[in-house]
Amino acid sequence: MPDRYTKIYSVTTVNKDGSVFSSERTVAKEGSIELSVNGTRVASILASPTCVRELAVGYAICEGIVGFDEILDVRVDGMDVDLQIKSTDDFTLWHELRSSGCIGIKWQGNEDTNVTSDAVFPARSIFSGTKFLESDIYFMTRGTHLATLVSQGGERVAQAIDIGRHNAIDKVVGYAALNNIDVSQLYLLSTGRQSAGMVLKAARAGVPLIVTKSAPLDSGIDAAQKTGVGLVGLVSNVEMTVFANKWRID
Repeated sequence: MPDRYTKIYSVTTVNKDGSVFSSERTVAKEGSIELSVNGTRVASILASPTCVRELAVGYAICEGIVGFDEILDVRVDGMDVDLQIKSTDDFTLWHELRSSGCIGIKWQGNEDTNVTSDAVFPARSIFSGTKFLESDIYFMTRGTHLATLVSQGGERVAQAIDIGRHNAIDKVVGYAALNNIDVSQLYLLSTGRQSAGMVLKAARAGVPLIVTKSAPLDSGIDAAQKTGVGLVGLVSNVEMTVFANKWRID
């Protein structure tokens, strides 16, 4: 697994006391995934060059291109992916906005996405989930993020690792979609700070709660409040701060 995510370089370390020594350093790999939808190029995604299929599917769902049941086929050729989807007006609008340089399909504080799940999560499952916040790849490189889907009982259902916090979410949602996993009763554990764009990814996928060890941004809190997503930040194994929709935590 490590060679798919990492590469080893010869480096020189200089200490404050003036000492210099040579060593090897493991760093995270980056690649460019070219995504097309129905043959139309829509994005070049800089990401860890792994789980390409999952990333493409999760990106399409989390960015509002399609729903879980609208993907007909996924064609992968190396780092090129073409999604075949049921043609929708939303995709036409999304592509026009992206071509104009906008981020997201229509986030201006008026996103009409609402999470319909009524799931509530025991506080103990949040605290027990903190053990999934780190990975061997992170300890090797200090340059990756991860996203994990966790059950109400605190069990890990799926996990993805990437150089980008947003890519990690796309990958784990894509994995869930490809394996028919119902995310409406799971929470999303993320290592990254939560902006509106991050929260909306979860909301569009139908994930009812996001938990992160980082602090959220104001746009992330606003988006969570508007979409019904619970938002927990600054989590550790002894404390958490609930920023939005506290009814999601029992």
